[in-house]
Amino acid sequence: MKSIAQTPDYPLIESAADRLRAASGRPLVDITETALHAGELSLADLQISAETLRAQAAVARRAGYSRLAANLLRAAELTAVPNAEVLRIYERLRPGRASYAELLALADTLEFHYHAPECAGLVRAAAVVYRERGLSQM
Repeated sequence: MKSIAQTPDYPLIESAADRLRAASGRPLVDITETALHAGELSLADLQISAETLRAQAAVARRAGYSRLAANLLRAAELTAVPNAEVLRIYERLRPGRASYAELLALADTLEFHYHAPECAGLVRAAAVVYRERGLSQM
């Protein structure tokens, strides 16, 4: 059986609902309004999974939207990063909030601790641009 990332059809909810899962692991077909009203759903049931984001990236890539695909792949990587850490990263990426070295260290953390090489590459690229434009701390 192929994974949904190999054979995506848009919209995924129609073509792969039986294979898609929420971040909790609950099958998407089990996430219904009835389950919500019965109090059977958790917050993780309403969060997207990395697998679903990768499948959406494959659809975007196939449709010619390479930048959207890259964004969705980075989002898939970020599902493994705690929310508080994502907010800290966001804050550090604001111009003037971190030095070049701090941004490179942040990229290393993303790549080696959270296994998020695409996100790390984006942070490294931002570090270079920030340094060139005088937007990083000295």
